[in-house]
Formats: sequence, structure tokens, C-alpha cells
Amino acid sequence: MISVKNVSYTYMTGTPFEKTALKNISFDVAEGEVLAIAGHTGSGKSTLIQIVAGLIELTSGTVEIDGLSVADKKIRRLVGIVFQYPEHQLFEETVESDIAFGPKNFGLSEAEISARVDEAMRQVGLDAALKKSSPFELSGGQRRRVAIAGILALKPKYLILDEPTAGLDPLAKKNLLNEIFGDVKKSGVTIILVSHNMEDIANFANRVVVLAHGKILFVGTPRELFVREEILQTAGLEPPPISKLLRTLNIDGRALTLDEAEKIILSTRKKR
Repeated sequence: MISVKNVSYTYMTGTPFEKTALKNISFDVAEGEVLAIAGHTGSGKSTLIQIVAGLIELTSGTVEIDGLSVADKKIRRLVGIVFQYPEHQLFEETVESDIAFGPKNFGLSEAEISARVDEAMRQVGLDAALKKSSPFELSGGQRRRVAIAGILALKPKYLILDEPTAGLDPLAKKNLLNEIFGDVKKSGVTIILVSHNMEDIANFANRVVVLAHGKILFVGTPRELFVREEILQTAGLEPPPISKLLRTLNIDGRALTLDEAEKIILSTRKKR
């Protein structure tokens, strides 16, 4: 479990440029769940996940991962983080070498490294025939998958995804998310999904933490969030298309899928 308690963070303390990014943030992430962190640009999402991943030194509050302080170097084997546009961090000559880079640094055997590369490629839907290809000759969506596979090859227990589909076309985005929340989720990985896209959150998240101006506005399920129009407006977030449709029809309902929306609409028509 990840436990975040009373975390605050201020950049450039004591200077004219001092800025508080987080204010008294507390929440837990249960093993096996998908927790979404939502908020507009500047809400504090990126600072928060960097603290959870141990990339920014904690100055106020506590973060524990499976009982270990986030400052403990052991958490580096527990938590993997994929930043926006991770393909910008690719640098090896082949897909195989790039995905294998992290496991090699862990001192694993060649057989174990090879097995991890194969599994990670399968998890993100990369054809094994691409192993010897240069990652720089691949499409944008394929490069994104290579970068994510490099993190999965480390076998993290907790995976943080920061806007994982940013810049991808709709089809590539849908396919990538289906792969991540299909095979990867089945492997038992706990996922923190950072996104401002409510449709993605509706499709994949168990719970949502909504941030605005460094504070928590809401913690609950997507169903509970999407009927809280005032929360979405304050956070600068757009409700998913299905919620917009029901509101346009003046129907009070909590639907996450088209099938659910259809049943609500039909039920409402029968009552009328």
C-alpha cells in the first residue's frame, strides 16, 4: 500500500519566487487498484507523483510504500514512473537494448533480462520482430510502447503513468490504454494514472483524487465525481461525453459506459 499523509511542498522557499505546489495532501493507494490523479495544469499533479516516486525530497508530511519511507532506496525497485513523452528518453541502438537497460543495471542474468524484455514487449503489444529495430525508426505510438516496456521490464509493484497517451492519435491512445490496463493490470501491478481526461478515468480507474491549486478537492469513485459538477468546474475538468449526454437530455444518472447510459435513457423514457 502507498500511504500519503499531510504532504506539503514549496518550491524555492525563502526567495521572491517561492511557490507552494502542494498543501496538506493525504490519501492511500490500495494494492491492486487503479487510482487516478486528476487536475488541470498547475494543480500539483506532477510534483505529487515525483514525491511518491522518490524523485523529489520530501520536506513536510510522510509517504510510505509497503511500510518503507519514500526516502529508502529500496523503493526504487517497487515504484516505476512513466513521464509524459517518455520516448524522448530513448537512447539505445535497438528496441531490445533500450528495454533491457534497467534490468541490466539491476545486475540480472542475461536469461532473466531476455525473459523480461519479451514479457514487457508482449504486455504493451509490441511485435517481437521489432527487437533489433532502432527505436528511432518506429512510429510515435510504438516508441511510446518501447519506453513503457522499459519501465515494465523492471517489474515494479507500483506503476505511475503521467498522461501516458499525451500526443497520440485516438486509435493509438485506445490501443495503448487497453494493453496497459489489460495485461499489465492482470499481472497484479497497482497503477496510479495521472490524467485530465475524464473518459480515460471513467474507463479504467477505481478511484479518483482531484487536485486544484495544490489542494485535494475530492476523493471517491468516478461515478461519484461525475455528478459533482461544481468539483469538475473548480478543477477545470471536462466531464466525460457520456455524462454530458445525460445532462443534455436532463437525465439524472451515473453512467460510465455507453451501455449503462442506454439503459438509463430507456428506463427514463419508460417512466415518462
